[in-house]
Amino acid sequence: MAAQQLREGITLKGSSEIVAEFFSYGMNSILYQHGIYPPETFTRVQKYGLTLLVTTDPELKNCLNNVVEQLKDWLYKCQVEKLVVVIASVDNNEVLERWQFDIECDKTVKDDDVVREKSQKANQDEIRSVIRQITATVTFLPLLETACAFDLLIYTDNDLEVPEKWKESGPQVVSNSEEVRLCSFTTTIHKLNILVACKKIDSY
Repeated sequence: MAAQQLREGITLKGSSEIVAEFFSYGMNSILYQHGIYPPETFTRVQKYGLTLLVTTDPELKNCLNNVVEQLKDWLYKCQVEKLVVVIASVDNNEVLERWQFDIECDKTVKDDDVVREKSQKANQDEIRSVIRQITATVTFLPLLETACAFDLLIYTDNDLEVPEKWKESGPQVVSNSEEVRLCSFTTTIHKLNILVACKKIDSY
């Protein structure tokens, strides 16, 4: 069904699934590249015409799957404004990197009766460029020289009911930071703009 949707065009549901799936692979790439989890807990998969690494850690897989499923629902309702991945030192909780995925949603699209013209190949080409940039950031972002953990922040509409076990959090910004803007991509219904903030090299 999803493949059929992509051939004919993109619906709100199809767009929500594309963005949520991209975020899952993007998260896995960030966590692997920065050594947040041991490399042996990742396995190779083929996606977007690339070889990507995804976690085999049961707890992390469950966490990411839950986030992705919830995300699909919020994206479908156009209730998500941005997703943020925070990487902080385990020793002192200092935030060292902050990946921000800003999401714009065309709120004129109310249901799946609207079909936007964009091919599966065009979407995959754009996402492939973004994933390649995420992978390449390890070559120019400052090396994380301490054990780190990650946190995931989701900015939603203020009146949204927060799922049980989720909690509210502060923005968790990087002090004395510099920012790098990556490629953006759009499904024609959702658009993602990506920005990563890291500590300035001379501040380490």
